[in-house]
Amino acid sequence: MVDFVLVTVLLVPLVLGIMQVALVMYVRNTVALAASEGARHAAAWESTPQEGLDRARDQWAAAISSRFVTGSRIETVDVNGVAVHRVVAEVVVPALGLGGPTVEFEVSGSALVEPDPVGAP
Repeated sequence: MVDFVLVTVLLVPLVLGIMQVALVMYVRNTVALAASEGARHAAAWESTPQEGLDRARDQWAAAISSRFVTGSRIETVDVNGVAVHRVVAEVVVPALGLGGPTVEFEVSGSALVEPDPVGAP
Protein backbone atom coordinates (compact mmCIF):
# COMPACT_ATOMS: atom_id res chain seq x y z
CA MET A 1 0.00 0.00 0.00
CA VAL A 2 2.80 2.43 0.90
CA ASP A 3 4.65 1.64 -2.33
CA PHE A 4 1.52 2.37 -4.36
CA VAL A 5 1.12 5.80 -2.75
CA LEU A 6 4.79 6.69 -3.24
CA VAL A 7 4.75 5.67 -6.89
CA THR A 8 1.41 7.39 -7.54
CA VAL A 9 2.63 10.66 -6.03
CA LEU A 10 5.46 10.69 -8.57
CA LEU A 11 3.68 9.17 -11.54
CA VAL A 12 0.42 11.18 -11.65
CA PRO A 13 2.07 14.63 -12.00
CA LEU A 14 4.39 13.23 -14.65
CA VAL A 15 1.50 11.84 -16.70
CA LEU A 16 -0.53 15.05 -16.31
CA GLY A 17 2.49 17.12 -17.41
CA ILE A 18 2.92 14.99 -20.51
CA MET A 19 -0.78 15.39 -21.31
CA GLN A 20 -0.50 19.19 -20.93
CA VAL A 21 2.48 19.37 -23.27
CA ALA A 22 0.64 17.17 -25.78
CA LEU A 23 -2.44 19.44 -25.64
CA VAL A 24 -0.39 22.62 -26.12
CA MET A 25 1.52 21.10 -29.05
CA TYR A 26 -1.69 19.82 -30.69
CA VAL A 27 -3.38 23.23 -30.42
CA ARG A 28 -0.24 25.03 -31.64
CA ASN A 29 0.24 22.76 -34.63
CA THR A 30 -3.44 22.87 -35.58
CA VAL A 31 -3.63 26.67 -35.44
CA ALA A 32 -0.29 27.06 -37.26
CA LEU A 33 -1.48 24.83 -40.09
CA ALA A 34 -4.79 26.68 -40.33
CA ALA A 35 -3.01 30.08 -40.29
CA SER A 36 -0.67 28.95 -43.07
CA GLU A 37 -3.58 27.68 -45.15
CA GLY A 38 -5.47 30.94 -44.58
CA ALA A 39 -2.44 32.99 -45.65
CA ARG A 40 -2.04 30.89 -48.80
CA HIS A 41 -5.73 31.34 -49.60
CA ALA A 42 -5.49 35.12 -49.04
CA ALA A 43 -2.39 35.33 -51.23
CA ALA A 44 -4.07 33.61 -54.19
CA TRP A 45 -4.62 35.83 -57.19
CA GLU A 46 -8.38 36.52 -57.04
CA SER A 47 -8.78 36.23 -53.27
CA THR A 48 -9.08 38.85 -50.56
CA PRO A 49 -7.32 38.97 -47.20
CA GLN A 50 -10.67 38.63 -45.39
CA GLU A 51 -11.42 35.41 -47.28
CA GLY A 52 -8.07 34.01 -46.13
CA LEU A 53 -8.73 34.96 -42.51
CA ASP A 54 -12.20 33.40 -42.69
CA ARG A 55 -10.73 30.19 -44.10
CA ALA A 56 -8.17 30.00 -41.29
CA ARG A 57 -10.90 30.56 -38.69
CA ASP A 58 -13.09 27.86 -40.24
CA GLN A 59 -10.24 25.36 -40.22
CA TRP A 60 -9.17 25.77 -36.63
CA ALA A 61 -12.80 25.94 -35.47
CA ALA A 62 -13.39 22.54 -37.07
CA ALA A 63 -10.43 20.96 -35.24
CA ILE A 64 -10.26 22.59 -31.78
CA SER A 65 -12.48 24.46 -29.36
CA SER A 66 -13.00 28.10 -30.30
CA ARG A 67 -12.07 29.18 -26.76
CA PHE A 68 -8.40 28.38 -27.45
CA VAL A 69 -8.03 31.13 -30.10
CA THR A 70 -8.73 34.48 -28.44
CA GLY A 71 -7.92 36.75 -31.36
CA SER A 72 -6.85 36.67 -34.99
CA ARG A 73 -5.87 39.12 -37.68
CA ILE A 74 -4.40 39.26 -41.16
CA GLU A 75 -1.78 41.76 -42.15
CA THR A 76 0.16 42.54 -45.29
CA VAL A 77 3.86 43.01 -44.67
CA ASP A 78 6.82 43.76 -46.90
CA VAL A 79 9.59 41.15 -46.86
CA ASN A 80 12.59 42.14 -49.01
CA GLY A 81 10.38 44.13 -51.36
CA VAL A 82 7.76 41.37 -51.75
CA ALA A 83 4.21 41.64 -50.35
CA VAL A 84 3.36 38.86 -47.90
CA HIS A 85 0.04 38.08 -46.21
CA ARG A 86 0.46 36.97 -42.61
CA VAL A 87 -2.34 35.42 -40.54
CA VAL A 88 -1.67 35.82 -36.82
CA ALA A 89 -3.64 33.99 -34.11
CA GLU A 90 -3.44 34.61 -30.38
CA VAL A 91 -3.82 31.31 -28.52
CA VAL A 92 -4.55 30.60 -24.85
CA VAL A 93 -4.45 27.01 -23.61
CA PRO A 94 -5.60 26.42 -20.01
CA ALA A 95 -4.09 23.68 -17.86
CA LEU A 96 -5.25 20.34 -19.29
CA GLY A 97 -7.89 22.21 -21.28
CA LEU A 98 -10.03 22.69 -18.19
CA GLY A 99 -9.02 25.87 -16.41
CA GLY A 100 -6.34 27.20 -14.15
CA PRO A 101 -3.03 28.67 -15.25
CA THR A 102 -2.74 29.22 -18.97
CA VAL A 103 -0.12 28.97 -21.68
CA GLU A 104 -0.38 31.96 -24.03
CA PHE A 105 1.38 32.36 -27.38
CA GLU A 106 0.99 33.68 -30.92
CA VAL A 107 1.02 31.55 -34.03
CA SER A 108 1.39 32.89 -37.56
CA GLY A 109 1.37 31.66 -41.13
CA SER A 110 2.66 33.60 -44.14
CA ALA A 111 2.43 33.42 -47.91
CA LEU A 112 3.72 35.53 -50.82
CA VAL A 113 1.00 37.49 -52.59
CA GLU A 114 0.54 36.17 -56.13
CA PRO A 115 0.88 38.83 -58.82
CA ASP A 116 -1.84 39.45 -61.38
CA PRO A 117 -1.14 37.01 -64.25
CA VAL A 118 -1.96 39.62 -66.90
CA GLY A 119 0.35 42.19 -65.32
CA ALA A 120 -2.28 44.69 -64.17
CA PRO A 121 -1.33 46.65 -61.04
